[in-house]
Amino acid sequence: MPDIPYPDPPEFEDPVEEQLYRKQQLAAGFRLFSRFGFEEGVAGHITARDTFEPDTFWVNPFAVPFSQISVSDLIRVDHHGEVVEGERPVNRAAFAIHSQVHEARPDAVAAAHSHSVHGRALSALTDLVEPLTQDACAFYEDHARFDDYTGVVLDTEEGKRIAHALGPHKAVILANHGLLTVGRRVESAIWWFITMERSCQAQLLAKAAGTPVPIVHEEAVKTAGQVGTEYAGWLNWQPLYAKIVALEPDLLD
Repeated sequence: MPDIPYPDPPEFEDPVEEQLYRKQQLAAGFRLFSRFGFEEGVAGHITARDTFEPDTFWVNPFAVPFSQISVSDLIRVDHHGEVVEGERPVNRAAFAIHSQVHEARPDAVAAAHSHSVHGRALSALTDLVEPLTQDACAFYEDHARFDDYTGVVLDTEEGKRIAHALGPHKAVILANHGLLTVGRRVESAIWWFITMERSCQAQLLAKAAGTPVPIVHEEAVKTAGQVGTEYAGWLNWQPLYAKIVALEPDLLD
């Protein structure tokens, strides 16, 4: 058989091109979050650093349905919480959480948080995501819990505590709240959220049905090195992006 190389993530020399690219991935993420049922009223946000001013980030405008968000709807917010591009307001919780995550994690280009059903269910327990399936191994020894729920996050001090709990990991379970994921690319941050939510679902189903048999430590570590890399996150995002753009091309407007 011919040796067909895997695709590589795009690299950009022009920050204008990279800025547009990040915004396109971001808009696609919101459309997919809508299709996966990750919306709960006005809750939920995905952010991406700006390529020109990396202490600012692009985010969804407050109270706009994920299913209606296009590139042109995205707003840019500075480190004071002021909207510096766009005409709509920012979700205060989005700023309180994401500003501190981005500040604490210079490597994180993007962060995703929403009130997905199974993530919320697992967050109400004391569990981490266990290595019960191959996909769940992406988070093996690479996520944490934030166990101090104090209400809706509107204060940046609370955001700092969440960022501290996240530490160097790709994800954190926010007790009684939901999931938050980060990535060095917009694509990986969104993919980690999608697959983490599904891993929560699988774990809850398995435990409801009986006594799960986890993957042993050595195999979980090896599998994490296969399915939990940044490249794996980027690659798994590709078919989802192609699908949503084909179904809803207006998201690129």
